[in-house]
This record gives sequence, C-alpha cells and structure tokens, in this order.
Amino acid sequence: MRVITGKYKGRHFDVPRTFKARPTTDFAKENLFNVLNGYLDWEEAPTALDLFSGTGSITLELLSRGCSRVISVEKDRLHHGFIRAFLEKLGDEAGVAVCGDVFKYLARCNEQFDFVFADPPYQLSNIDELPDLVMARGIVKENGLFVLEHGKTNDFSQHPNFIEHRSYGSVNFSFFR
Repeated sequence: MRVITGKYKGRHFDVPRTFKARPTTDFAKENLFNVLNGYLDWEEAPTALDLFSGTGSITLELLSRGCSRVISVEKDRLHHGFIRAFLEKLGDEAGVAVCGDVFKYLARCNEQFDFVFADPPYQLSNIDELPDLVMARGIVKENGLFVLEHGKTNDFSQHPNFIEHRSYGSVNFSFFR
C-alpha cells in the first residue's frame, strides 16, 4: 500500500498477505482523489469518516492530504490493529481507528464530517441501504460529500442525493450530497 500524494507521499506500508480486505486499487484511488479535488478544499483541512476501512489506504491518503480529523471504522480486529499501528508509526494524531461494526457506529454517531467514504464488501446484503443511512443520519455536513465504493451491479442513480458515478475497471464510486 502506497501513499499517492501529500505529506506522506511515497510512504509504503506492507499489508499482510493474510488480510481478507480488497483494497481500492491504486489506479482507482488516484482517480477518486483527482475527482475529490473538485469537491473538497484540502487547504481547509476537512474532516473525514472512512467506513469499512479494510487496510486503511483511504484513511492514510486523507491524512496525507491534510484532513484535520479522520475516523477509520473497521470491524476486523487484525485490520483495525494494522490501521492503528500505522497511525502510531506516523504519529499523526488526526487519525483515529475505531474497531467496530459500521452500522452500530452510524447508529450512535453524533458527529458531522465534510467527507464520508464507505468501501463495504461488494456482496454486503444491505449495501443499497448505506446512502439512506448515511444521509438521513446527518453525518455529512451541508455541502459535504459521501462516496460509496461498490461493484458494477449496484445502481444508485435514482437516489435523491446522487450526484455522479465514476467507474475505474471493476471499481465503481457513487457520489452523494
């Protein structure tokens, strides 16, 4: 796992081969962040929530670009430990790793974020509920952005908060406001 740009540009973190996570490809991640440049002002140090964090690749990229606070939520204890370890290694106090179920976290979350990213398992049975859940809970600030990574079989274009879809190979991102 490598950091594309920002203060940690070029840093590598070796993800254990035993991990079950499907990290966002570097190609898709780079293109996602190119699109995000049009939505987020990195100079304003936005706050972010990374749901289903997996390897923490998105969390790391958000911190590298200057987010003032990034909360990473991951249920798998090994993955959470990996994320927590690289945050400690970086010494970046803006990053917080939470070990827990995303749906339980969202149910009790009382913070708002400039940017919320979710990369659930593509086969998650209730993946279609995520946009409603995130948007209805008021977790995304006014003028904030929610991005959901998903497989090619999901179509969110009819959702009332949907603004655009981007596809990079087998990786799809739907944007909501």
